[in-house]
Formats: sequence, C-alpha cells, structure tokens
Amino acid sequence: MNFFCDKESLQNGINIVQKGVAAKTTMPILEGILVEALDNKIKLTSNDLEIGIECYIDASVNKTGSAVVESKMFGEIIRKLPDSEIYIELEKKGTFIIECEGSLYKLSSMNPDEFPRLPDIKAEESVIIKQNVLREMIKQTIFAVSTDEKRPIFTGCLIELLDNNMNMVAVDGFRLSLRRHEYESNVNKFYAVIPGKTLNELLKILQPNDNNITISISKNQVLFEMEKCKIVSRLLDGEFLNYCASIPVERETRIKINRINLLSAFERVYLITREEKKYPVNVKIEENVLRIMCISTLGNAKEEMNIENDGKNIEIGFNPKYFIDALKAINHEEVYVDFTTSMSPCVIKPLEGEEFVHMILPVRIREDI
Repeated sequence: MNFFCDKESLQNGINIVQKGVAAKTTMPILEGILVEALDNKIKLTSNDLEIGIECYIDASVNKTGSAVVESKMFGEIIRKLPDSEIYIELEKKGTFIIECEGSLYKLSSMNPDEFPRLPDIKAEESVIIKQNVLREMIKQTIFAVSTDEKRPIFTGCLIELLDNNMNMVAVDGFRLSLRRHEYESNVNKFYAVIPGKTLNELLKILQPNDNNITISISKNQVLFEMEKCKIVSRLLDGEFLNYCASIPVERETRIKINRINLLSAFERVYLITREEKKYPVNVKIEENVLRIMCISTLGNAKEEMNIENDGKNIEIGFNPKYFIDALKAINHEEVYVDFTTSMSPCVIKPLEGEEFVHMILPVRIREDI
C-alpha cells in the first residue's frame, strides 16, 4: 500500500473517525484506525463495537492495501506535520511509513484482518433530513437524556415520524425535551431510540449546512449516511415514555418573558446552589412580577423582573439547572412558561407554533424562603 494525499483532508478524516475509537478496551485493535487504500480514495474506519464510523478522502493511490494504526499517535503526527502533501506507505513487514517534506515517521501496524468491519445495514425504515436541522434538534434535546443505566431506554433520544413531523424526545425522569421538524410532504413511518453517546458524537460531525443526511434503521441498528461519511450504531430496545400523554394540556398560569433575561436570572441564582438537589429555587409569580429566590449554606439570592402574566398567582420550586439547560437550548427571543399547580410540571413553549416543548418537574420548596 502506498498513496499521496492532502494533509487537511487526511486530518479531517482522522478527526471524524476518532470519535468511534475505543477509549478503554482490552482489545488493542479497537484503539486503532483501519486505513484502506482503494481506487483513488482512502477509507478510514473506527469501531468500538457500539459506534462504527467510516470516512472517505480523495487520494492518489499507487498501490492498494490496508493496515490498522494506533489512532492517537497517527492523529497527532498528521496534525503536527507541515501543511503539505503527505506520502504513506506500508512495508511488507507491517511498518507504517509517513513522509511529509523533511518529516519521516515509522509506526507499527496491526493486522487489518482482525479489525471488526461495520455491518451492512439493509434499511427497513429511513428518513432524509438536512444536516443543520438534525444538528439543531440534537442540541435542543440531548441535555435531557438520562445517565441512569438502570433505565437504559432513557439513555437515548426517541426519533419518531408522526403526522408529517419528525419528533426528537429526551427524558430523564425530571424533565422532558421535545423538538419537532415539520415535513412539507408525506414521510414514511419511522421509530427508533438512539443512544445519547451516538448522538453526541454525531453532533460533532454534523455541519451547519443544508446537505442531506439519511437515517436508516434495521432491526437493532441505525445508520447515518452523509457525503463521504457513514456512522453505524446499535439501537436501544425497550418501551419509551408516552410523551404526548405526559405533557400537560391545561394551564392555570402563563407568563410571557424574554428568554435571555430569565436565563441570566437563573444563572446568577445558581451560583449559590452548588448542591442543586438540596437547594432548589423558589419561583413566585404574582401581579406581573416574577421572583426567583434561594437560600443555601453559601448565602441567599433574590432576582425580580417584570413579566406579562395571565392566570393565578403561583409559588413553585425547581432545580435551577434544568431551567438553565432548557433556556440555553432555545433560539427564540421570547417564550411562554405555563404552570398548572405547585406540584405539576411547568412547560416552556414558543410564542407561536409547536417547534419545541421543554417540560420540567417541580421540587418541594423550603418554607423559610
């Protein structure tokens, strides 16, 4: 195997596939990247047995072949080489040679026959979406994915096509985040729960452009396909929450508020609530005024702002971090926040449409605030 390629293209390809390299494993082969020289292109592959990533880059291939090289060392060497053409060769003894201008490196390689190949996915259901849309949907839900391995189904996001909408839903038992994307025409049936880890890595790869990405599922696996890149992951098995029935429809109190102002108030109060579960914030709404208050061992805080409100006065407690996460994920300037009772979840919505819903469960508030 020997080929010439552009440094920037090779580095970008390595950066993508490194997201599928095993961090801790008893199998050294999984710490490597499979490098395959094909006809006028190079295929880079990583696989940690949960996520597999393939990436193609253009190259001038003189001799085809393949080798597995340790990911971290390979990536660091390429990153620090001059911005010039790179020559790579595999000797018969398995030595992986990298040359660029006056630089020469020789690395040990591993047997490519031992590397686990990505499975072929025969799509049973698929959907096409713009990369920038999917990127935004993941950013606005992923923070609400559960980290509790005792309930593995909630460690992922549900993607469901329903009434010409793609719904992405995350829930961790204390909050729920729903992001909708409407299609202009009919779309096929689609239902899958994708691990949060997979979506986090995909988020790092997706570009803020309107190029298409195809999501396909088959049995217990999902495939993401975009130009020159493919990601394969397992799906989570189990019964997801009936999220439509969980979101309150009725409300007793509604406020209209500037998102940034509300976010800033929660962030300031959060400074003295490091042990968030022990020290919730008290939210009080009355006569077009919103007050956010907290007392902790570090001190006490009070934020007050004018609002537009409709309905009954209410006093309710929350984990401030949940509000901060939700408000950071929203792009709108103003939002509605709906309340029912002091024991019922609140719902954050856009002023118009149904693009997103963030639901947050309340906590018991302290009587001495």
